[in-house]
Amino acid sequence: MHVPDGFINAPVSVAAGVVAAAAVAVSLRGARRELDERTAPLAGLVAAFIFAVQMLNFPVAAGTSGHLLGGALAAILVGPYTGVLCVSVVLLMQGILFADGGLTALGVNVTVMGVVTVVVAYAIFRGLLGLLPPTRRSVTAAAFTAALLSVPAAAAAFTLVYAVGGTTDVPIGKVLTAMVGVHVLIGIGEAAITAATVGAVIAVRPDLVHGARGLASPLKLRVGGELVDAPAAPAAAAAPAAAGAGSTKKVWVTGLVTALVLAGFVSFYASANPDGLEKVAADKGIDAKVEEHAAADSPLADYGVKDVDDARLSGGLAGVIGVGVTVVAGTGIFWAVRRRRTEDLTATSTATSASAG
Repeated sequence: MHVPDGFINAPVSVAAGVVAAAAVAVSLRGARRELDERTAPLAGLVAAFIFAVQMLNFPVAAGTSGHLLGGALAAILVGPYTGVLCVSVVLLMQGILFADGGLTALGVNVTVMGVVTVVVAYAIFRGLLGLLPPTRRSVTAAAFTAALLSVPAAAAAFTLVYAVGGTTDVPIGKVLTAMVGVHVLIGIGEAAITAATVGAVIAVRPDLVHGARGLASPLKLRVGGELVDAPAAPAAAAAPAAAGAGSTKKVWVTGLVTALVLAGFVSFYASANPDGLEKVAADKGIDAKVEEHAAADSPLADYGVKDVDDARLSGGLAGVIGVGVTVVAGTGIFWAVRRRRTEDLTATSTATSASAG
């Protein structure tokens, strides 16, 4: 659903850019509460994983394909504020390096694909968890539903933006029907990928899933016919478990290798059909004033390496480079945010101590 340059006029593109910048600024502050020494590197990995899976267009219907948007997945794994940042990092890398999504439309893409998907998905996810039993299966089911509904919500958001600032005269009712209709189908794929990924992480490290926090219930023992809380484990016995819970190296390496394989090899077999927005744009005439991408001459444009003639090798190298750049950029940003949080906590602690003294 990457919106190219020329779909939306300049005033609305600027306004969307302001909205996106404000959302990123709020998310930078909110992410300080979500990130710690374990989740900061995981957030960078989530961004790289989303980049990789977005290369895997899957067929949906009538010569149309779809791909992961990633807002729901990121919000559930690392939190809504960090989720907005993850998707924003991916969109920035795609726009600058791969000529995917217009640069003047970057604000539109961040708002629609990042902010809307995260807000809608996380609100639905938390609402469902409040109704369902506090189990891992409930988290997976809620993730599926949230991801499914977030995609047509993003399609509706794009239609609203187009209704205000579209550059062609197309009946908005037809655009809305076509966009939401095809993206409901794409949402099914988004939901399956999101639920499978969240379920896989929960199976091995539920403590790393932001949306699964607070599900663990204290161990109960039956004493005299009544259930009572079991005594806490001795510190010495709990230490090994805590050490294991604190290590994310295995999860990080596994996730990175998976992303590299998906982007570097599996992406070659992705559907070549136009995605939902491209198909609707071509069918309804939305793309009549589309402009050439400012980064069209990038050595990585269109997810291929310039001057590498073998299509499989070119695409694979581009995918591997994209994953590498995204994980480095994302991890650097999230470590910086986490470091700022540590500095804030230190400053608060120092001020409190001085006041008490």
